[in-house]
Amino acid sequence: MARRKIIKIDEAACNGCGKCIAACSEGALELVNGKAKLVKEHFCDGFGDCLGECPTGALTIEEREADAFDWGATAHHIQATRGDDGLRSLIDAARDHGIPVQALAPAPSGCPGSRQMAFPSEATPTPPCIATALPAQINPSDLRQWPVQLHLVHPTASMFNHKELVVLSTCSPVASADIHWRFLRGRSVVVACPKLDRTEPYVGKLIEILANPTIPKVIIVRMAVPCCGGLTRIVQEAAIGSGRNDLAVNEIIVSIDGSIGTTISSETRQYRSAATSRQG
Repeated sequence: MARRKIIKIDEAACNGCGKCIAACSEGALELVNGKAKLVKEHFCDGFGDCLGECPTGALTIEEREADAFDWGATAHHIQATRGDDGLRSLIDAARDHGIPVQALAPAPSGCPGSRQMAFPSEATPTPPCIATALPAQINPSDLRQWPVQLHLVHPTASMFNHKELVVLSTCSPVASADIHWRFLRGRSVVVACPKLDRTEPYVGKLIEILANPTIPKVIIVRMAVPCCGGLTRIVQEAAIGSGRNDLAVNEIIVSIDGSIGTTISSETRQYRSAATSRQG
């Protein structure tokens, strides 16, 4: 952390209008329980473009210890949540603030998981993407529930009963075509990203889910990048918080080329909750 300028929000003065959220090109603000919140310090560049949009004066700039602004993570977050138009707005704002950017691509950050890469592949024809050109479904889905995002699922939903739970990183099913048949078949699933999501409620939500005694096992399926390790820590903490002594927690690591079972991903580590360790 370093001492720098960052946004400060007076919740008592905030009326929840959301104008500051639209004005924040970096996506650092969200409405939480009707109030504007700074959800990720490293998304806030401290220039305060949102201040002029606040009708109540609830926003100010303060100088304090805070996570450094991370251009790469912010760019990836904006592209994922607001698309190419949002990314262009972010780049325009960065240039206005004198932040150097490289063309229209997110600049690399300190996280190895953000490093740009391309993988060689066999020459295969690209299928047409017109809806009428292909059957409605080629590979059957093994998903048997909705919703799947951890923020959206209800912790006592019947879809969790008598099933192993898969806690799936957002990138894993994109990296590996095997995710459905290997891990989703016959199981319930929740999806989360430890880097870009608002993760504060995740441990509590998972504790509620794992308190269900009919769930015998949790399987973490996450990418082989450092930031994705946060998903494992969240699940381990929730397993401990559940107070159960019969819950197994497995971790599967997917390589960035989508392979499962290479040197880095062959170690499927198994954990037990702290309650089990104490009894042993």
